[in-house]
Parts: sequence; C-alpha cells; structure tokens
Amino acid sequence: MKKILFLTGTRADFGKIKSLISVLDDHQDFEVFVFVTGMHLQEEYGYTLLEIERCNFKNVHTFENHTHETTMDLTLAKTIEGLSSYCKKVNPDLIVVHGDRVETLAGAIVGSLNNILVAHIEGGELSGTVDELIRHSVSKLSHIHFVSNDDAAKRLLQMGEIATSIFTIGSPDIDIMFSDSLPSLAIVKHYYEINFDEFAIVMFHPVTTEVVEMQKYATDFINSLLKDSHNYIVIYPNNDLGSQCIIKEYERVRDNNRFRVFPSLRFEYFLTFLKNSQFIIGNSSAGIREAPYYGIPIINIGSRQQNRVVHADIINIDYTVESIDKALQSIDSHKVQITTTDFGQGNSTALFLNSIQNGDIWKINHQKQFRDNS
Repeated sequence: MKKILFLTGTRADFGKIKSLISVLDDHQDFEVFVFVTGMHLQEEYGYTLLEIERCNFKNVHTFENHTHETTMDLTLAKTIEGLSSYCKKVNPDLIVVHGDRVETLAGAIVGSLNNILVAHIEGGELSGTVDELIRHSVSKLSHIHFVSNDDAAKRLLQMGEIATSIFTIGSPDIDIMFSDSLPSLAIVKHYYEINFDEFAIVMFHPVTTEVVEMQKYATDFINSLLKDSHNYIVIYPNNDLGSQCIIKEYERVRDNNRFRVFPSLRFEYFLTFLKNSQFIIGNSSAGIREAPYYGIPIINIGSRQQNRVVHADIINIDYTVESIDKALQSIDSHKVQITTTDFGQGNSTALFLNSIQNGDIWKINHQKQFRDNS
C-alpha cells in the first residue's frame, strides 16, 4: 500500500485537489494523509478546515504556519519545519502539491530533500508576480507533473523536465464544475442569506510585488463598486501580504444592501454562485480558469493574472477608477463564448488515478535529470 500525502494551504488549492484526495482515500491500494495549514486554520478567512473535515478523510493533520501577515520567507520556513516533522512520522511514498503558494514550495522542498517523490499539480503555467517564480521553482523540485494542458507540458519540457514524468490530466476542479452534485442556486442563496436576484462576484487579492500600492488600489476599487448599481457577493482575499488593507476596505460595504461579504465560501457553493452570476470582477484565477467554462463575463484588474494562457474573451483593465468605471458600465452588454478545451474535459480525477495506479510512475528516478530541449 502506497502512502500519499496531500498538502493544502488555501481554499483555492483544496478545491483543485479535493476530488483527487477523495478517489485515493477510498482506494484499497493507497493510504492517504492530508497536511492542512495556512489559511485553512485562520478564523479571519473562514476557518476552512471545517470544509476539509466535512469530507471525512481518514488521516488529517493540522499545522499552523502563521497567525497573521508574516513575510513569505518566514511562512515558508515554518511550513518546512512542520511538514518535515510530520513526514518523518508518516514516511510517505509521494507528496502531492498544487500550484504556486509558499506552502506548495515547502512541500516540494521537504520531499526533494528527503528522497520522497513529489508530484506537482498544474505546473508549467504562466501567471503574474512572484507566484510564477514559486510555481516554476516547485516544478524543478518535483519528480512528477500533472499538468492542465499541452502548453503547460511544453513549458516543462523547455525547463528540462523529462517527457515521461509529465501527465496531461486537465484541471481537477473542472470535474466538480460539471458534476451532478452541485447544489441548486435556491439552496445556496438560502444558506448564505442572499436576498437579491441578480449579482456579480468580487474576488480581489493582494499582489505581493505591488504591496506598497495595494491600499490605493483597494480604495479605488471599492469606490468604483460603490458608485456602480450591481449587487455583489464579495469574498475575502487570500492571506498574502497586503490582504489587510483590502479587508479593511470591504468594511465600507458590509452594511450596504447591495453587498454581501464573506471570508470564504464552500467550493461547490461558490461554483453555483459563479455559474449563475452576471460577471466576476477582480484578479482571481477563478476569473481565468472557472468563469470561462460557464460563459461568465470577466473583468480582470491589474497584473496578478498577467500572461495567463486562456482563450476566453476577458476584459483586462488597469487599477484606475476610470478603467474600472468604464468596464462596469459596459459589462452588461458584454457577451462571451463558453470555453471547452483550455483545461481539460472534466475527467481529471480518472486520468490522475490511472497514472497513479501505473507501476511505471513509481519507478521514476528520485535523482532528477535535466534534458536539453534540442
């Protein structure tokens, strides 16, 4: 029986890997462990450990890697310490990490330096800011790559990764997006006490490389939303440096009857809201990844998603009030085509399981090699 350890630090990455954890946790050939840290344990951001506990996974371990806005290097160091200690107890055969968070980098470092195979979900992609540096660093520390599309696979080959270590499975959250298990809009609206019929979604995260400007960006953003006439479901940012100024600005709309503000939403409930929204505005990857599959208009602000590969019709604007106001005035007449191929066909979980069950994947050399792209 192979021991597989999944690491999750945010509501976003858990939504991506939830189905992968579930399929292995129920399988007789695998013993699954879930290392929970980061935002999941912070009450200010919704204490989303509760969402993980609802899944009833057999082995869940929590580790608090910070309590407030610490610098990313200190969060990384603390996470490495906690995960390394846990791995010595569990002795996993494989560590599975996702994306481009510092917790992800910690998982890759602990695995690669302790002779444990590391699998990276959604490597090889482009994004803005420091996230891209972390994502590519994780890829170089990882032995196995489960990528979303052929473009990502090609980038990993450019980075010297071996072709036989790359598996194109699509984006796992697409499986959940089109499953029959999503709750109805009526159930979700009742659960979160949403009284308005039409609404848009706000997801605005800090950009760590622009932290000095984030207060002004957040203030201008809320000023534009207050001048606008749409109803909004507002979801807290992630806990990166600069998040507190965004949360502070959200307090200005908390008592406004056009706004409902939440630290976090259950992933399936969020998808139901997104599917039925008028548009999504901010700088979340949900506007790049999930929204196009539902044909939802997207207003993407600033540099956070810069260079993201997507074929959807996205309104990209800068942080100025003028740009935001103009986009909001035109968004109701903006039509988009539904994306169907960018990030898989909704069978990522099955492809992931097939790969893990293949004996060849366990023969991948722990000593990584660089292959020239000639």
